[in-house]
Amino acid sequence: MSLVIKHNHGFFSCCSVRLDRIINYINTNKKLPNHVDTSGSFSWYKINKTGDITYDYFKLPDNLNDIIFNENILIDYKQSYQYINYSKLDYKNICTIVKKFFTPSEDINNIIKNIEIKYNLNYNNICVLFYRGNDKNSETKICGYDDYIKYANLIFHKNPEINFLIQSDETQFIELMTRTFPNNSFYFKDEIRNMNKCNSTVDKIMKDKNYIFSKYYLGITIIMSKCRYIICGSGNCSIWIMLYRENNINVYQNKDGEWIEPS
Repeated sequence: MSLVIKHNHGFFSCCSVRLDRIINYINTNKKLPNHVDTSGSFSWYKINKTGDITYDYFKLPDNLNDIIFNENILIDYKQSYQYINYSKLDYKNICTIVKKFFTPSEDINNIIKNIEIKYNLNYNNICVLFYRGNDKNSETKICGYDDYIKYANLIFHKNPEINFLIQSDETQFIELMTRTFPNNSFYFKDEIRNMNKCNSTVDKIMKDKNYIFSKYYLGITIIMSKCRYIICGSGNCSIWIMLYRENNINVYQNKDGEWIEPS
């Protein structure tokens, strides 16, 4: 049976809805869907393209009979979980499905490798400062920049050799963090888009480049998932960092203006 999904918002919103629908199918049928049709999704990113572009980003899943599902166990995931405490996620079962349907394509893996070489990344020595701002404030309570500086300094005092990877859609955040940590911070200058704080998104303001930058952003999300520490807010982008990380170890999460620190 084919599972048809039509959802058109931000890239990771589309991913979260796709994952939600796949898991709901599995919970109902105790098997994987034979085909997932997302030709009606990811439309923001179809610059001069038609059809289903899902496999521009992810590998086509093979061997759909290699996972056995327990009749008495439901995989606990909903699209709304982007806003929960990430320590509560059912990582073992959710990530099994993520690996099957969201393993990065060869193109995305090449982007990751090129960025790793270009910026000489040493994951064990990087703390991510990920701030999804702009219109996100209309969906959930977002903390101020000072909170990030507070937790970054906490990590820096424990790990004086740490480098901060700054990732944000807000130019002001990037500028402040690079000034605050001038000798041990960096960001991906050529691979991200950012703009002055406003109630919109880079995908809407700079939509002519959505296709290529969505590929960069998926690669960067996987890169962020590999870093030693992560300071982030809550939302679809942040939860996908966790799903590729397969845990929330060393993650400082801001949820509705309150901080959840590593246990």
